[in-house]
Amino acid sequence: MASIKKVVLAGATGNLGGTMLDHLVNAGFEVTVLTRKGTSHTFPSNVTVKAVDYDSLDSLVDALQGQDAVVSNLGHPALTKQFLLIEAAVKTGVKRFIPSEFGSDTLNPKTAALPGYKEKVDVQNAVKKAAAESGLTYTFILTGPFLDWGISAGFLVDAKNRTIELPDGGNRKTSTTTLASVGKALVGVLRHPEETKNRAVYVQDTAISLKELLAHLKKVVGADGWKETITSVAEGLKQTEEELKKGKPNIGVILITNLRAAMWGEGYGGQFQKLDNDLLGIKQLSDAEVADVVAKSVPK
Repeated sequence: MASIKKVVLAGATGNLGGTMLDHLVNAGFEVTVLTRKGTSHTFPSNVTVKAVDYDSLDSLVDALQGQDAVVSNLGHPALTKQFLLIEAAVKTGVKRFIPSEFGSDTLNPKTAALPGYKEKVDVQNAVKKAAAESGLTYTFILTGPFLDWGISAGFLVDAKNRTIELPDGGNRKTSTTTLASVGKALVGVLRHPEETKNRAVYVQDTAISLKELLAHLKKVVGADGWKETITSVAEGLKQTEEELKKGKPNIGVILITNLRAAMWGEGYGGQFQKLDNDLLGIKQLSDAEVADVVAKSVPK
């Protein structure tokens, strides 16, 4: 497969988007960032910026002309905008489409069946169909939750207030990756287009349980004053079922209970069994390096 040089990034802001952009630029790719019309963001001078209407095929086709790859980092509310983006990629002869994954193992049947992942699975099916009918190829990049952001943003644990929920006791491990390693994985995929063609790649910096994460945190902020609450993955999924029966379900409740199941539930593939770290140039962290990431990620 021919090398990839020109890359479009949809969703180049925020913690992950900014990290992806930095890694793509520093790796020497010619990067075009897609922004929504009417928004204003500042990007490096060596990045091309194109304002698009994600609901207009013509607008997207115009933006993707001459590009080799499209990387989507669109957030959950905009996941379905990728359908037109895939169609535009096919029409313009884009070689590789990387949809917005960067998380749990959505190829695991139990995870794929969770309602909170429906849009991601629908996009997977759409890009697979497009690849079967055209010259487009795809890669799903699966990373597990972001270890550093998960601590700093309070997603995995509220270190500032010393509170943590331990699904099913907190002893199951899940694969986790730092934001920087997600950026490295993206560059690795684009540099190895043939080896990563039409498949998922799995990467992790480490596999860790919440109990292990808590032990690291207690060394950083102290062991006293923690509120540890054991929760049930199954009970969380019952919440999802009850929410879906409502006329206007709370999407936030569905997403968080489904995320917890995908990360920490039995049989949901939270801990990846086969890794592509070597291919993509990502070295797993030692225990000391994990401790360092944890310490640096605690909110000040």
